[in-house]
Parts: sequence; structure tokens; C-alpha cells
Amino acid sequence: MPHRRRLPFAPLRLRRAARSRSCRIGLLNKLKAYELQEQGLDTVDANLALGFAADEREWGIGNQILAELGITTMRLLTNNPKKVSGVEAYGLKVTEQVPIEMPPHPENVRYLAAKRDKLGHKLHHQDLKFETEGE
Repeated sequence: MPHRRRLPFAPLRLRRAARSRSCRIGLLNKLKAYELQEQGLDTVDANLALGFAADEREWGIGNQILAELGITTMRLLTNNPKKVSGVEAYGLKVTEQVPIEMPPHPENVRYLAAKRDKLGHKLHHQDLKFETEGE
């Protein structure tokens, strides 16, 4: 039997194998959203234009799976503070929120800005520094 190693980060994107990240809006609508983004809308406005919420992803099933596996604490890789409260709502304790930081590129600067400005993601990238209250 191979040696099992404990993961330093609990993956939150536990999904059924057949489901994609954008399963709530479906693949065809996700492609339509990408087309709207090519026409100038950001990721949030594209979803809203198609009649969907800004972010349709659901994390409840993944959180339930983690709890059922006996995971009680974790370091969480995310820039989204709402994920921390969502995980903790299932009785899991986030011991550390670890930001995912990569230098922005011209191709993703608008995407990252929309995530920061419209969805509250904490981004500390160059030219996308997250401003705290009072600054």
C-alpha cells in the first residue's frame, strides 16, 4: 500500500467528476459569457447580462465532503474572504487564509480588477493593490 501524505491545503473545489467549475450556468452559457467579455463586459457583468448571479458557484457540497472526511481545520488558498466564512459555516476552522498571488498580465488585469472591485477579493498584486478602509 503506497504511503499517503497529508495535503497542506484542503482543496475546496471538490466536485463530482462530471461537473465543471461553471456547471450552474452550463457550458454553453459560459461560452456566451466569454463572448460578452470579448465584447468588453467584465466577468461579473457578463454573467449578469445572461441572467445569472455574479458568481453561481456553490461550495456547500465540497464543504460537506471535507467535514465528512473528518477535516476540522485547514489553511485555505483563496483571495475570496467569502469562502472563509462559507467554510466556517460548516463547522470547519480556517487557521490561515493564504492569498494566491501571481503578477497580473495584460490579459487578466480587467478580470482581477472585477474580482477585487465587484466580488470583494483581496488582491495585493502590483497595480491592483487592495485598498483597506481609511486609505
